[in-house]
Amino acid sequence: MEKAEINEEDLKECREIAEKCRAEAAKRLVGQGQVIDGILTAMVAGGHILLEGVPGLAKTLAVRTFAELSGLDFKRIQFTPDLLPADLTGTLMYEQNSGRFSVHKGPVFTNVVFADEINRAPAKVQSALLESMAERQVTIGETTYKLPDPFFVLATQNPIEQEGTYNLPEAELDRFLMKIVVPYPTASEEIEIVKTCGGAISVPVNQVFSQQILRKCRTLLERIVCDEKIVEYIVSIVNVTRPTNSISAGKDDISKYIDYGASPRAGIALLQCAKVQALFSGRSFVLPDDIKAVAKNVLRHRLVLSYEAAASNVSADDIIEKILELTPLP
Repeated sequence: MEKAEINEEDLKECREIAEKCRAEAAKRLVGQGQVIDGILTAMVAGGHILLEGVPGLAKTLAVRTFAELSGLDFKRIQFTPDLLPADLTGTLMYEQNSGRFSVHKGPVFTNVVFADEINRAPAKVQSALLESMAERQVTIGETTYKLPDPFFVLATQNPIEQEGTYNLPEAELDRFLMKIVVPYPTASEEIEIVKTCGGAISVPVNQVFSQQILRKCRTLLERIVCDEKIVEYIVSIVNVTRPTNSISAGKDDISKYIDYGASPRAGIALLQCAKVQALFSGRSFVLPDDIKAVAKNVLRHRLVLSYEAAASNVSADDIIEKILELTPLP
């Protein structure tokens, strides 16, 4: 069955929604446009997002601002080493009067979950969150409960602090559609930030999204056209991340820097994010530039780097840049 064509009015509406989100977010956030773009992309694509950056870069403010823009139910969970799975998913409560157990649902039963400092929680909590992220469901006792739709996890982590933290399992990292590295502001941006004296959170923003608008955007996303050659290009990029299939250009051999490459889930994520990129650009088809625009965010957390990469100070972003440079365009 052929996909129905997208009319120009729908494309224009989606582009305007993205522009409104950026404009509203800019009322509070200075120089964090890529963060809001990434969050919007993940929400429309139906995936989760991991924000990584040192303290003080407005990660929490960005998430709170997005929650207000989206109009979705929002709950924050502060991850700590003593957190229990029940604190996240809920538990069975004994009612003395009736002599029965009742279900007390946890904060994960919402549309937008803000998992702050996610790498501070131990393995049991990560396992409980993994079920929620991967299957959109939670098991309490012997019963499985579906989570609300849409369901979207926004997680943050601090890359420089190691005490009291746990490395996220590779299986959980792979469930994040994108990992966005939050950069330091430029000098001019920081001047604007300092002028506000931390008062940005009190600036009101208008709701732009709704569940109805989100459903419409996701319906349009399914109708974005992606040529077979573009799909082959995506698969080529993902394939090259695997050491046995790695390519080289003379001394620029990247296979020595990668222990484990990206899974097929990475290819699916690249395609979905590229489609959103096209949709927000007002196009009904995917271009190779759309793939390049999202490649780092989609792939950087899916590569397990070797000791030689660390010793040579080679990052995942460096490797992805080299792969994009060496992979022939369709």
